[in-house]
Amino acid sequence: MTANNSAPAFALIMLLTGVGIPILAALNGGLGARLGSPMAASMILFGLAFLIAAAGVLLTGSAGQVRFTSEIPPQFYFGGLFVAFYVIAVTFIAPKFGVGNAIFFVLVGQLISAATIDHFGLFGAICSAIDLKRAAGIALMIAGVYLARKTA
Repeated sequence: MTANNSAPAFALIMLLTGVGIPILAALNGGLGARLGSPMAASMILFGLAFLIAAAGVLLTGSAGQVRFTSEIPPQFYFGGLFVAFYVIAVTFIAPKFGVGNAIFFVLVGQLISAATIDHFGLFGAICSAIDLKRAAGIALMIAGVYLARKTA
């Protein structure tokens, strides 16, 4: 199956992933409030995530691929830093700022970051230059997210 044939399935999976992000924010924020410690809630989330990822590695037979090596540029290991920052930030902030407000700013940041990564082909991403049409689309998406949040 080629990437083009997989596009509908990929889009659905990413849509469901997007659905999960605010749920994660609400649930982990609530857990942090009930525990009295957003950091403890974040640690529990990462512990469970580790167990699920470890099971996935074992089930797929890819345990041998889990390694740190100098052959891989260090920046490719920084994803964990960004995940931790996101989870800890949203766990602290969403209960105080509102899940919708928190996710609004996350979405705006994602749109800006994704467009920049694609424009320059950073980290090995497929290069997709920002032209006037694409910039207008991104601006409309940001405006749409803003209006959806503002009117809710």
